[in-house]
Amino acid sequence: MYSPVESDQGFNFKPEPPTSSAYYRLLKKLRRQVGHAIRDYKMIEDGDKVMVCVSGGKDSYTMLDILLQFKRIAPINFDIVAVNLDQKQPGFPEDILPRYMEENNIPYYILEKDTYSITKKLTPEGKTYCAVCSRLRRGSLYGFAQEIGATKVALGHHRDDIMATFFLNLFHGGSLKAMPPKLLSSDKKNILIRPLAYVEEKDIIKYAEMRNFPIIPCNLCGSQENLQRAIINDMLRAWDKEHPKRLHSIFGALQNVSPSQLADRDLFDFEILDEQREFDFTTCSTEEEGENKRINMVNLGFAAE
Repeated sequence: MYSPVESDQGFNFKPEPPTSSAYYRLLKKLRRQVGHAIRDYKMIEDGDKVMVCVSGGKDSYTMLDILLQFKRIAPINFDIVAVNLDQKQPGFPEDILPRYMEENNIPYYILEKDTYSITKKLTPEGKTYCAVCSRLRRGSLYGFAQEIGATKVALGHHRDDIMATFFLNLFHGGSLKAMPPKLLSSDKKNILIRPLAYVEEKDIIKYAEMRNFPIIPCNLCGSQENLQRAIINDMLRAWDKEHPKRLHSIFGALQNVSPSQLADRDLFDFEILDEQREFDFTTCSTEEEGENKRINMVNLGFAAE
């Protein structure tokens, strides 16, 4: 086990929790939001083994920290194991996550796979790495979840990630979809959960700073300019600053979908509407009755002249 010392970056790998009132208010808020998400979508059940995917970023550290707190106080029993995928990026500080996990007595695995070289090879020049990188990363982590017998795979996407994905698909994919808080993987072998689904990114930033997590930046994607997701994130931040209630309303809309008010024929059966109509045409049995009940219509023909 590593000694409880600071790294060259100045991180304390086993910091004492903050004691300020601001910290406890924020912690209470995060616990409430994560707890509601777990309850609303039945993310974690008694006997679960939750594989928490930890990248070294603020989101995954926060998710792991809050879930570990829930493990101690929850009325159900479940296990947590942290898993990091070492993608063999040049300059990746391989010592930081193992030291943090061991100093805090967190069960963990480091999965080593050179997806970095594969991503660089498969990505056309001038294109962003995200699509290939995320696909390779998901495949590696989901397969490993099966190997260790994990019943749930926890991902660190927060509320703003979900909305950004919605707008990316809306603007560039021609579809209305985002990141659901709970999902069955396409191969139907893994249940994916996003415990931070209700949590705002700005609160995660504050919490990570207060907890002094040893953040590891993503140099692979971060080195690329003009990422569409970054542009969308800037748009969301501007909205949050200028219209504080807008993002709350947008996320609420993702939870309040009316299929009959859209245009997806697979999602809603528009053909059956005629059969469901309750107007009784037999009430107009005679021409005289029909005249009496007929609605006088205004002739709008002049509008076309």
